[in-house]
Amino acid sequence: VQLQASGGGLVQAGGSLRLSCAASGRTVSTYFMAWFRRAPGKQREFVAGISWSGDSLYFADSVKGRFTISRDNAKNSVYLQMNTLESEDTAVYYCAATVLSTVKVAGSYRYWGQGTLVTVSS
Repeated sequence: VQLQASGGGLVQAGGSLRLSCAASGRTVSTYFMAWFRRAPGKQREFVAGISWSGDSLYFADSVKGRFTISRDNAKNSVYLQMNTLESEDTAVYYCAATVLSTVKVAGSYRYWGQGTLVTVSS
């Protein structure tokens, strides 16, 4: 599975961005998908995750109410809608896929995208 993240960029605080992650090589319709991020000088952290059906969603406390995650299995893609962005959201965002059920542990994810940079200016 190859994952390609896109949609990052420079945005002002309070603005919005939508990240996309397109999978290729095989279908990810049965995989749990997630977004992680790594801010400058910090460790990679879980941001949001979605079950294969889209019925179960998980969010880090820091993004609850501002970010939402969705997927389109027909397009083999997952999305992260980020609203009311804050300077603390500045990071490289990575999409990831796993067949396991441990949703917030980076080590559980076998497949990773290359990352897309989100910069929020205050």
